[in-house]
Amino acid sequence: MRLLREEMRKGAGVGLSVPQFRVLAFLGRTPGASLSAVAEFIGIADATASSMVDRLVRRRLVTRSGNPAERRRVMLTLTEGGRALLELARDHTRARVAEWLSSLRSSELGEMANGLALLERALHVTMKSGGQP
Repeated sequence: MRLLREEMRKGAGVGLSVPQFRVLAFLGRTPGASLSAVAEFIGIADATASSMVDRLVRRRLVTRSGNPAERRRVMLTLTEGGRALLELARDHTRARVAEWLSSLRSSELGEMANGLALLERALHVTMKSGGQP
C-alpha cells in the first residue's frame, strides 16, 4: 500500500500528503460526506480534518457547502480539479502497476489472481461476521 500511495503522489505531481490523497479518494467515493466522516475515515480528530480540508479548499480541490437537511453540517465534495487530479494520479499508478506486472509470466499472473481471490473471500467472510480485516 505504501508503494501505491507513493506512486499516487508522484502521478499527481502537486505535493499532496498521503492523508490529503486519502481525503480526495474518500470524497471521490462519497461525495457530500461530512467533516466527521472524513475524520473517522482517516483516523484523525475533527479539528485536524478541518485543517486538512481547509488546505484542500484553498487549493480548489474540495468545496464545502451547507447541508439542506442539517444546517450545522457541512458537505464536502471534490471540485472538477480535484476529480481530475485524483484521476491523473490513479492513471499514473495503474500504468506503473501494469509495468511491474508485465515482467510476470502468464502462469504467475494466474497464481496471483487466485491468491487475490482467496484473500477477497477470507476478508469478505471476516467482514460478514462483524470482524475487522
